[in-house]
This record gives sequence, structure tokens and C-alpha cells, in this order.
Amino acid sequence: MGLDEIDTPYTAIDLARLQTNLERHRLRCQTQAIAFRPHAKTHKIPELAKLQLEHGAIGITLATIGEAEVFVDAGIDDIFLAYPLWLTPHKADRLGALTKNARITIGVDSVASLENSAQTLGATSVEFMIEIDSGHHRSGTSPNDVLAIAQALADHGLTFAGVFTYPGHSYNPEVKDQASIDEVEALTTACDALESAGFEVKVKSGGSTPSSQTTSDYLSETRAGVYTLGDAQQLELGTCGLDDIALSVITTVVSKRGDTVIVDAGSKIMAADKAPWATGHGRVLANIDARITAMSEHHATVVYPDEHSAPALGELIQVVPNHVCNAVNLVDQVAVIEDGGIVQWWSVAARGKNS
Repeated sequence: MGLDEIDTPYTAIDLARLQTNLERHRLRCQTQAIAFRPHAKTHKIPELAKLQLEHGAIGITLATIGEAEVFVDAGIDDIFLAYPLWLTPHKADRLGALTKNARITIGVDSVASLENSAQTLGATSVEFMIEIDSGHHRSGTSPNDVLAIAQALADHGLTFAGVFTYPGHSYNPEVKDQASIDEVEALTTACDALESAGFEVKVKSGGSTPSSQTTSDYLSETRAGVYTLGDAQQLELGTCGLDDIALSVITTVVSKRGDTVIVDAGSKIMAADKAPWATGHGRVLANIDARITAMSEHHATVVYPDEHSAPALGELIQVVPNHVCNAVNLVDQVAVIEDGGIVQWWSVAARGKNS
């Protein structure tokens, strides 16, 4: 099926580029001597997660119990929920149900949240990773405060699997490479304290797509996720090239004046993310110099270097969202493109599974 046989706008994944990205990441992690457990909240697509496993992933990372339910139903049996959870009895029951078919690990960053998990879960095979703050300052305990959490896990007879961090400040271009140093320093401090107290740290988990080139082999696994598809943020951070970006939104030029065109894709399919350092609201796959300069709900303004390079009215172009994770979450399915045509559709099965 040709790209012009589907009404625009719609979201598409270039299969060849995706496969190249998966293999590149596998080889990079192999060279770095680090296992990888990619964050599948980036795409929320079981078929894509299975491709990641085929390319060597040891499991996947997710954000919510709802996402885990979707992926376990799809046959994926090793999942890490990389955030602290505050469990209600119902959420605890849902986690318990998942453990019948998968190894489930969750994050914890305080004694209070651990006590909550112990009370609601009771005897459980759910494993726990202690989250360390390495500079992103979202969730995570200080690396100097890990012993109390580890001891609480031991006191309750719960399984301590290791430590993890998220160097989210790698999304700041001024400190992108420093983030890899920060995560090693924080994890080292935490692990030294734990091991000195007699706790075995089996897993040291971290990483992000912007810091993937500088991730240290002190880590035992990386959880980068955006590497699969790429986006305009990664392009501007220097993490990928334009030819590496596998996901785009197919859209039609509906208005034109000089070097500026209006397309029928806006924030309701591309999302509205724009980092302070971003040069626009998105990019154009076929023209490195074009920028999306304004975004409405259903339309976007794209400025080209000159009138000659701007596409004609009615022409299809492929635009690149700034943040792929949010863009994928706005659609029910994505077209899979191979050799210039649509060969199948993948359901964004975990879309909207926010709890």
C-alpha cells in the first residue's frame, strides 16, 4: 500500500531504519560490555519490544502496572517498573497477578514506600531495586541514604535486586556527557556503602539515549529507549542523524506562501513538547534545514531555507516530532513502512495505560 493511499496525518515507522537502530544499539552495548533492558514506554508496542528482545535485550523497562499488563499478556516475561510505586491493595493484587507469568521488579526510594509495598504485597516474588538520585533530582534517594532501605527490605524478607538511577539531566546539552560521570559516581557511592554493610548488589542499572555513547561499563545494564526510533530532540543533541530517525508523521501540505508551508499535522498527533534549547517544534525528515516554527492543534507551520526547496500544495512530507514518546502515545496504531510502502500496522497497545 502506498503512503498516499492513507488519509493524512498518520504516524509511521521505517522498518529498515528501526532494524538498523536495534542492531547498532546491540553492538554498542556489546562493546561497552553492558546488558540492555530498553524502556518500552517510548513505543508501547509489543511487536517492537519483541524485536528488541530478538536483538539481545535481557528484558524491558516500563513505567506503569498497566503497561506491564499489556506486555505480559503479549508474552514478555521480564519487566522492570523503573519508578517508586505507592501501592493500593488493588495495585498490589495486579502486581501479584503479573508475577504468575513474569519476573517483576519495581523501584523503591524510601523506607516509607518500602513499608507500603511490604504491607500491601505480603509474601511476594516481586523484586526491588533501590533508586539513586544521580543529578536529575526527580525521584531517587541520596546515595548516602541507601542502607536504611536495604535493611528494611531484608527485615521484611523481600528480594533486593540492585540499584538504579536515571541520568535525566543528559537531556541538557550543556551537561549531556557529565551525566554519565554523575551516574557512576552516585552508584559507586551507594554500592560501596551497601557492599560494606554486607549487601550483594547484583544489578547496577542506568543510562539514557543522550548518554548512550558515554555510558560506563561500571553499569551492568542500560535502560535507554528512544534509540529505537529517534526524534528531533535526539537529532539536536547529536545522539542520532537525520537518516537514523525511524518514526515520522506523514502529513500533507495544505497551504503555501513562499518558503513557508502549513501541514495538516499538529500537536494532537505530534505532541507539543519543546525543550528550551530546541530550535523548533520538530523537523522535516527530507530537509535538515527546515524547521517547524509554530504548532496548532491540527496544523503546523514549516519554514524551508527558500521557496524553491519548499514542497508543493498537496505534497506529502514526513515530519519528526520533538519527543517521540509523547507522539506515539497520541495514536492507536502506527504504519510500518518497508521499501516505500505500508506493509503492516502495529497497535500502540499500551497507549493510555497510565496506572
